[in-house]
Amino acid sequence: LITPDEELSRVIPAIKAIHTHFPDTWLSIDTYNTTVAKEAIAAGAHIVNDVSSGRFSPDMIATVAQLKVPYIAMHMQGTPADMQANPTYDNVVQEVMTYLQCVCKQCADAGITDIIIDPGFGFGKTVAHNFELLRSMSDFALLGRPVLAGLSRKSMICKPLKVNPTHALNGTTALNMIALQQGANILRVHDVKEAMETIILWQCLNG
Repeated sequence: LITPDEELSRVIPAIKAIHTHFPDTWLSIDTYNTTVAKEAIAAGAHIVNDVSSGRFSPDMIATVAQLKVPYIAMHMQGTPADMQANPTYDNVVQEVMTYLQCVCKQCADAGITDIIIDPGFGFGKTVAHNFELLRSMSDFALLGRPVLAGLSRKSMICKPLKVNPTHALNGTTALNMIALQQGANILRVHDVKEAMETIILWQCLNG
C-alpha cells in the first residue's frame, strides 16, 4: 500500500494536465483515501471510484456526498493483500448483490445521488466465481443503478486461455461483448479503441 502523499504525487499532476488539455473529458479517481478523493476532485476529476466501498475509509461515503460527485462502489472480499488467498462464497451472486444493495442504501442515505455499482471481477473471486457473476450480471439491474464491468486483461481471461495479460486482448473483447449483452452500462478497459468497436457492434446488433 502506498501513502496518501505518494498517491497524491502520482495522480494530481496527471489529473491537472488531462483536465487542462481535455477539459470536456470526465476523469475518475481510483482511491479509498478521502484526502486523495478531495484533492483529485479539486484538481479536475469528476468521479470517485472506491474499490473498498467505504470500508477502508469510514468517512469516504460522507465525503463523496459533500463533494456532490458520482461514486463507483465495488465489491471486494477481503483486502488487496489477501483477497485471492482463498475466496469462498455460499452463493457468490446473492452475496455480492446483497453487499452492493447495502452499500447503495448507505450511499443514498448519506446523500449521494449518482451511484454506480461494480461486482468486482477478480477482487476476492476465483475464475469460477467471476464467470458465475458474468452469467448472472443482468440480475444487478434489479438494484436500479448503472453497472460497471471491469474485465479487461484479468485472470479470468488469462487462466483459461493460458496467456499473460499482454496477450489477453482477444479474450477481453469477447467477454466485454458478453458483459454488454448482460446489461453492463460501463466498461472499464485498457484498450479503448477495441472496446468502442465492441460497443458499436453491440449497438448494431440491438438495432
